[in-house]
Amino acid sequence: MGWTFVRLTRDQLIRELTATEETERSRNEVIDHTLVCNVLWTVVRVTAKQAGVLGLTPGESATLIGCHLLESEGREWGYKSLVEAEHPYYYSCPLRYLDMAPQRCATWRARVHAFHQQQPTSNAAGDAATE
Repeated sequence: MGWTFVRLTRDQLIRELTATEETERSRNEVIDHTLVCNVLWTVVRVTAKQAGVLGLTPGESATLIGCHLLESEGREWGYKSLVEAEHPYYYSCPLRYLDMAPQRCATWRARVHAFHQQQPTSNAAGDAATE
């Protein structure tokens, strides 16, 4: 998918992207998020309300790692949302997130580990500040 631009500030957009979303089909709850430059990493618990959501039955949940690319254009901020299974070509995901969601792309996770091994040590977890 492409980019979506909205007339919101960066902070407002981040609040929108991390807010719990209720639809007829599912409940999507961000249980953790971290902003690294203009990449917003999320851990999302998706709970199906209807069959067919991520192959779940109603009441079942799955946890996913999300990667939201943020960019400004004039007075608008835009985002492009990806999930681990799509192998986003960004690897600054906090290492602790890998323990919070089942693996969906082994190659991507290996590159996340390699990315963190190449970074100067700022803290033991290799994580960035959480907003």
